Amino acid sequence: MSPYPILVVTAVNAEAEAFRALLDPEKIVVEAAGVGPAAAAAGTARLLASRPYRAVLSAGIAGGFPGRADVGSLVIGVRSIAADLGAESPDGFLPIEELGFGSSVLEADPSLVKALCAALPEAAPGDILTLATVTGTAGTTDRLAARFPHAVAEAMEGYGVAVAAEGAGVPFAELRAISNPVGPRNRAAWRMADAFAALRTAAPALNTLP
Repeated sequence: MSPYPILVVTAVNAEAEAFRALLDPEKIVVEAAGVGPAAAAAGTARLLASRPYRAVLSAGIAGGFPGRADVGSLVIGVRSIAADLGAESPDGFLPIEELGFGSSVLEADPSLVKALCAALPEAAPGDILTLATVTGTAGTTDRLAARFPHAVAEAMEGYGVAVAAEGAGVPFAELRAISNPVGPRNRAAWRMADAFAALRTAAPALNTLP
């Protein structure tokens, strides 16, 4: 096993504190880097430059796609996808690939995903979308679900963390706890306590990652 710890990056301190006390600080370091893909990328790059890490895990709460990830469940990102990185057109959204400017999809490290799935067998693997503006309407939900049939959740930071990890040559994956269904925005229906409980449940398993 590498002598270096795993870096877990959350958006806000509430997510970090949800399970930091349950993690072995010799094996896992948890830091909040900020909300959104830009803050996540910059914060993760700064953290990776400060000391060696053997892997990076983007973690926190997320919205789950109905029928694919239930509220209170865990999901593991096989790919982190910048779902709104591209351009509008009269014929619909054009991802950055069609513009010739790079890729909106970053693959998680297969070995790290395999270890996470083994440690957390109840978690659903799939694509996790990163959006700077999260979904708040049924129409957008339907369009995203159609564009990304393997997407289980959406959040705001995974792709940014993945970009920083890829730049540093460090293995990356994403772990999310579902607090609400993707769809029309109804903050009163969010079950934050259930999502934070799911994160705490995941902590012992993270301590066993190789």
